[in-house]
Amino acid sequence: MRRTHRRFRSALAVAVVAALVLPACTGGDGRGDLRPGAADLGDPYVPGAGNGGYDVAGYRLAVRYDPATDRLSGRAALTATATSGLSRFNLDLAGLEVSRVAVDGRPAGSVRDGDELVVTPSGGLPRGTRFTVEVDYAGVPVARADGQLGSGGFLHTADGAIALGQPWSAATWFPVNDHPADKATYDIEVTVPGGLAALSNGVPGQRTSAGGWTTWRWAERSPMASYLSTLVIGDYRVRTGTHAGRPMVTAVPASLPATGPQAASLARTGEIADFLASRFGPYPFDSYGGIVVTDDRVGYALETQSRPVYGPGFFRSGRPNPGVVAHELAHQWFGNSVALSRWSDIWLNEGFASYAEWLWEEHDGGRTAQHAFELKYAGTDWSRPSVDPGRSRLFGAAVYERGALAVHALRRAVGDDVFFRILRTWTAERRDGNATTADLVALAERVAGRPLRQLLDAWLVGASAPALP
Repeated sequence: MRRTHRRFRSALAVAVVAALVLPACTGGDGRGDLRPGAADLGDPYVPGAGNGGYDVAGYRLAVRYDPATDRLSGRAALTATATSGLSRFNLDLAGLEVSRVAVDGRPAGSVRDGDELVVTPSGGLPRGTRFTVEVDYAGVPVARADGQLGSGGFLHTADGAIALGQPWSAATWFPVNDHPADKATYDIEVTVPGGLAALSNGVPGQRTSAGGWTTWRWAERSPMASYLSTLVIGDYRVRTGTHAGRPMVTAVPASLPATGPQAASLARTGEIADFLASRFGPYPFDSYGGIVVTDDRVGYALETQSRPVYGPGFFRSGRPNPGVVAHELAHQWFGNSVALSRWSDIWLNEGFASYAEWLWEEHDGGRTAQHAFELKYAGTDWSRPSVDPGRSRLFGAAVYERGALAVHALRRAVGDDVFFRILRTWTAERRDGNATTADLVALAERVAGRPLRQLLDAWLVGASAPALP
């Protein structure tokens, strides 16, 4: 994401301990020991988010939305595996009414507990059991207030809706295990009044129309964190083509000029993605694209998987803004393909994406990465750590800018050849998975063949300015 507007100590040691104590669930270990799954994954940055006791492999969503009434109805089918013996389990779902729940085709009990849907199967689910859950639901979706970014989740607009937000948004429009630790594939089918577009993640499928309604289909076959899912409905000028043999889908509101800075910025998506691939390794997904929105409540750009969404503030100058495109596309490697295990390590997303802006600017004829590094170094508040910045500073400068400084300091320390080998090894070995800061340090030390923890400690969480490399 990009916005418009202590000691590491063993921060690494602390990170490892946190990873060990973060519960997968509170259930038992044996196949015959059935207990309730955890109602919270235990990530202190997002209390209440996520659930334990199971791992989702895939979501199949079929939703219908009528902007005239703001009403959404849907059926979600989840395929999952019990990671402990479950007598019941939870799904995250905010503000929508549930009319039917079935597990493996049999009716299941369900009750609402705030933003939790508690599901009790007709029989227990022993550890290792693969099962399916179907949920029928409907209602008027609600936004979620977030103190740093404004409203997120499902936002009603004049001509449709936008489902978007970080660190959560998905639970406002479908039942989900809403934490990036549980990535899954997605099949998304959206039915809207004819004449409106319904845009989402992944590869576009067959579009069909009947009775004045049109159904749009999308498939994201690479595992995706739930907050990276999106739904954008409205009157959009949609361009569908190919790039490097993969679908390229871009969309700009029909109210904007076809040759405006928004469209001009999106037109560089393939070019920028190719440049980043030359630095980071192969592009990790089956499609490309981007969506521009004009709703001022979206005061950020978000790296929604394969198809970033860009808020209006990035184009107010009237000029194209390829820098924000570079930032969000870099997230396809750093944050999407290699996702967070917990939100305290968000610098792994934002530090590398911010650094990608420096790389792109230099490549595009602007200031060098070294110059950008020197300017940011001079203005950095070293009392703010990049790792574990605190919930109130999840999107603060220490995460973005100090994180990028640490990336460049690593480059200066090991040299370009080793540095880019570290990045390509990271994106290859961790592709489609999750990671922590400790994982990155261990990999960097292995590739470089030398200790790097002390260096990264100083640049990421040290309380005073490190010496310039």
